Amino acid sequence: MEKTKGSDDEKGLSLKPVCEGLRVGVKSDGKSYSVREDRSRYFWPEEWFQFIGLVRENKRPIFEITIGTGGRIDEILHIKPRDFDWDRNNLTLRVTKRKAAKKEKVGKPRTFSISSQLARKMRAYIKSNNIEDDELMFKVSSQAVYQMMKRILKKMLNKKGEQIDWWNFSLHNIRKTHGNYLKAMEVDSGEICYRLGHDLNTFIKHYGSANIFDRKDKLGMVKILGDVYGFK
Repeated sequence: MEKTKGSDDEKGLSLKPVCEGLRVGVKSDGKSYSVREDRSRYFWPEEWFQFIGLVRENKRPIFEITIGTGGRIDEILHIKPRDFDWDRNNLTLRVTKRKAAKKEKVGKPRTFSISSQLARKMRAYIKSNNIEDDELMFKVSSQAVYQMMKRILKKMLNKKGEQIDWWNFSLHNIRKTHGNYLKAMEVDSGEICYRLGHDLNTFIKHYGSANIFDRKDKLGMVKILGDVYGFK
């Protein structure tokens, strides 16, 4: 379990370093938890290609739709075939995060475009799995998806042939990857915020500089995101 709020001093718990950037501890109820020091990690394009290439083909769609939309995992797991507008290549996320600060009782649905490539993959997945129009597309828990992701990340190597910092990734980092790619491709910040269900301050705080990517990186982003927003 990942600890997200409060320091170890506040919780009265002792955290031990396991490796660079990761510390673990044990709660008073005996359950272990971990703390990542870098919560802003995202996939470089070459890392994503390596990652998705290690995923079994029948398991790829849930990761492809996550990076292709930037949706939160709980939003992704509520998608049904009826949520797609295949004529316009649009997707509606109907179950979204409720913003308590704005006193929302339920999250507001978001409708946005997806690439033609992602649309084809999702239609093929729905057809091959005989998923009904009002049936959930992904019958799996977020924890199961994360465990699968972690197993794959542990197999990945960096350019030096060393194991990557897998502990700095969570499912939310795929969402961060999507947002950083759109920022690098100069998509309007207001559009990115709507797509991600963020306000502008949150976006500025949690998404990095677009100037760190080179031309090769951006070509990789186009291959990953497809023709959404007219990327070519």
